[in-house]
Order: sequence, then structure tokens, then C-alpha cells
Amino acid sequence: MRIVLLGAPGSGKGTQAQRLASKYGVPQVSSGDLLRDAVARSTALGLKAKAAMEAGELVSDDIVLALIRERLKRADARDGFVLDGFPRNIAQAETLRAMLAQIDQPVDAVVLMDIDPAVLIRRLTGRRSCSRCGRLFNIYTSPPTAATPCIDGRQAHELVQRPDDNEETIRNRLEVYAAQTRPLIEHYRAGKLLRSVDAEGEIEEVSRRLQQVLGDIPTVRVPKRVASRRVARRRAPTRRKPATRPVKSAKKKPGSGAAARRRAVRGARPASKHRSRRRSSARR
Repeated sequence: MRIVLLGAPGSGKGTQAQRLASKYGVPQVSSGDLLRDAVARSTALGLKAKAAMEAGELVSDDIVLALIRERLKRADARDGFVLDGFPRNIAQAETLRAMLAQIDQPVDAVVLMDIDPAVLIRRLTGRRSCSRCGRLFNIYTSPPTAATPCIDGRQAHELVQRPDDNEETIRNRLEVYAAQTRPLIEHYRAGKLLRSVDAEGEIEEVSRRLQQVLGDIPTVRVPKRVASRRVARRRAPTRRKPATRPVKSAKKKPGSGAAARRRAVRGARPASKHRSRRRSSARR
């Protein structure tokens, strides 16, 4: 499964990308996360990106594409990916298509997270975070409750709003999205890759809709590696030959053999003189 998620800020791309990645065993590839990680690790690409940001310039598409290409070479992206946050315009879409063709990983589908702008403004202006535990909430859709206490288990959350989550800034961001990213919808529709999902509602509900939209795309779930166990081969029992007892020689009959013949010969000899004299005197 190789898909791209499109959508305005606050449409839920990041949340749904994580859920898809977990379900189908493919990585979520976020261009923003890749940039932050490269800068934090001071890689060669990260240093280039950092220099551009410190100069107040946008990070070039070449750097972002190089980071994405590098990420897709890892083993866990062998069976697909969920790309979130890129491309943002048609020029980026074309360079992305060429890069993916080079590594033989073309996109299967592009999904638009469709949502009403008024709902987006409500979502984004309602975002809050706890200054103590860092947990995220929305005062309109998911406010803190007794079931979500702060880290000490007793204190209520101390909610703060990000400076760029005010209504004026959000409207400007949505206008930029409409001007630059909206044309991608027609671009991918012309290429017969575009699919759309209603992104309004609970997370679980949107997730079910998204899976239905992607239901015809073949997926390969990577099985978990199980430690192999060596199984000793059982040898077939060998048949033992019956023990052979030594054959007893037949007992010789008495009177047989050379010794017996010698005794017989001695018995046939005439009696000695002194024995015959004894017998004759006894008769007298």
C-alpha cells in the first residue's frame, strides 16, 4: 500500500496516517517529521535545511525529496508507505512522481481528507495543550474530563493555546492551502489516482470510511519475526538384530573320540603276569 494523504490543516491527516501505518504494517512518512529529525541529528541534509530556515527561506524541494527517498530505502518501507504533508503543489507532485518511479514505488492512491472549512476553524481554534503534562485537547470536541487527570492525578490541566492557533492565522493558512494545494485535487483526479473521504466526525468513524475507500488496494502485512527454535531431528528407530547365542557343541557320546579308543585298546590287552598269578592262587 503506497498512498498520499491530502488535506487542509486540521483535517486529521496525521492521525489517520498513524492508524493506517499501524494497521497495514507500513511506515508513516511525514515530511515535517523528517526535517525535524534530520536537523536534530545534524545530518548533511539536516544542516542544509537548518541553514535555509535560519536564513528565513523555505527548505528546497530537493532537500525534502532527498529525505523522503532516504526514508523509503529502509526495510520497513519495502511493502509501502503513507506519505503525509507532501506534496503541497503540482511542481512537488511531479518531482515526487519521478523520484518514486526511479525507486519503483509508484503511488497506488491519493486520498483527500475532505472537510468543511468552518469545521476546520472550530477544530484549530479549539486546540489546547496542558503546560504541565503536554497532553493535547480540544475545548469543543475533546475537552479534559475526570477520566483524563493531569500528571499528579489531582490538579486540573493548565490549558494553553499555541500562538498560531488564533482565528486570523488559521484563516490565512487555509487560504494558502486553497491557493496552492487545492489544484492538486484536479491534478490527481486527472491521473485517476484521487479518492475522497468525509473527514468530519469521530476518529474511529473516519478511520472506517478511509479503510473502505482503500479496500481494493492490495496490502501486504509484514509478519512479526518469531525467534526460530532448533528442533532436534528424531532419528527413526533402528531395528536391533536379535542377539545370537553361541551354538553349543553337541555333547559327545561316551566312548567316542581318540581317548576312548585308547582306553578300549588297553582293555583288550592280556592281563599282566602278577595279576594272573593272583587269580590262580585264589582258585587254589
